[in-house]
Amino acid sequence: MRVCMIAYTFYEFDARVRRYAETLARRGDHVDVIALRRDHQPARENINGVHLFRIQRRDIDEKQKFSYLRKLLLFLLRSMVFVSAKQLRRPYDLLHIHSVPDFEVFAAVLPKLMGSKLILDIHDLVPEFYASKFHVPASSPFVKLLKLMERVSAAFVDHVIIANDLWKNKIVGRSVSDDKCTAILNFPDKVVFTRRGRNGTNGKFKMLYPGTLNDHQGLDLAIRAFALIKDDAPEAEFHIFGRGPSKESLASLIAHLGLEDRVFLKDHVPLIELPPIMENSDLGVVPKRRNAFSDEAFSTKILEFMALGVPVLVADTKIDSYYFDESLVKFFRAGDEKDLANNMLLLIRKPELRQRLSTNATEYVCKNDWESKKQIYLDLVDRLVANAKISLASAR
Repeated sequence: MRVCMIAYTFYEFDARVRRYAETLARRGDHVDVIALRRDHQPARENINGVHLFRIQRRDIDEKQKFSYLRKLLLFLLRSMVFVSAKQLRRPYDLLHIHSVPDFEVFAAVLPKLMGSKLILDIHDLVPEFYASKFHVPASSPFVKLLKLMERVSAAFVDHVIIANDLWKNKIVGRSVSDDKCTAILNFPDKVVFTRRGRNGTNGKFKMLYPGTLNDHQGLDLAIRAFALIKDDAPEAEFHIFGRGPSKESLASLIAHLGLEDRVFLKDHVPLIELPPIMENSDLGVVPKRRNAFSDEAFSTKILEFMALGVPVLVADTKIDSYYFDESLVKFFRAGDEKDLANNMLLLIRKPELRQRLSTNATEYVCKNDWESKKQIYLDLVDRLVANAKISLASAR
């Protein structure tokens, strides 16, 4: 099978895109990925059997919505030209297009006309994501336009994959039929998230957040919470790995609170380098705010911490309460920095609680990792391509 994935993302940092692409490549399919480029990266590279084409440079700290939209449209045009040229030389059987944005599916107009099957993979609900990112109300005309674009994009493709069950319930109600939509979580891939053994911690208690630095992730709340318990837990440190529009304000907050020697703000690292960093932490922290977007946005890092045996402190958002309970993670009230601080201190002081959470989570993630769930995806792509070949044969 010849597959092309198109994603407005940095491939080496995106676990979801890599997981699909490398799973197909491992079973012998030809996989091209069209993605973004950072400075000093090659335009073309082969990673674990995946043919990667980086066609556009991007910074991920856009603060202006029109700058953000301009770069999305430019990527659409470039990817359309690139994939069309590839299609004319040797057609693809399947194109798996990742959103954000939904309209990126129209880069595959020519492959669709030539009979290739299309999947739209919605990582984030774009209308809610846009409203959250740029602080506009759901009644905004542009948000309504994005909902229309979601419906049109879903109608254009052969199947929609969405990142969790709550979002499936929402999108089925407004943009796609139930039989054309499949929810697939960001399950951790054991090929990547495998335990290698912890190193010594030098007597420090290391709390960790790895991920994007957006306002809805609530890192400012976590930093303020840490400031409340720093004197009660002198051995504690908080390490934050990531990039995003909130980075400068987080650095200023750390300095304002005098936490430079206790809270460490570091750049994000490639996916392959992340598991040992996570495994050598004592506590994962997922401090999301609750809003229309983040309340239902599944936190991939929770399952990744679980796979590595690290207990997790999690905001009690709707989505995380849907998938987890207090036997698996320690919840705190979303948006409540005092409750977050109290639970930080509780977990620092109670190693038996951390061990219980880790043990239960290990059992849970064994049934909810990519190895046990990947067949859902493989069956889907095989069925789509098989149906296309049957249709072509019938037409002849």
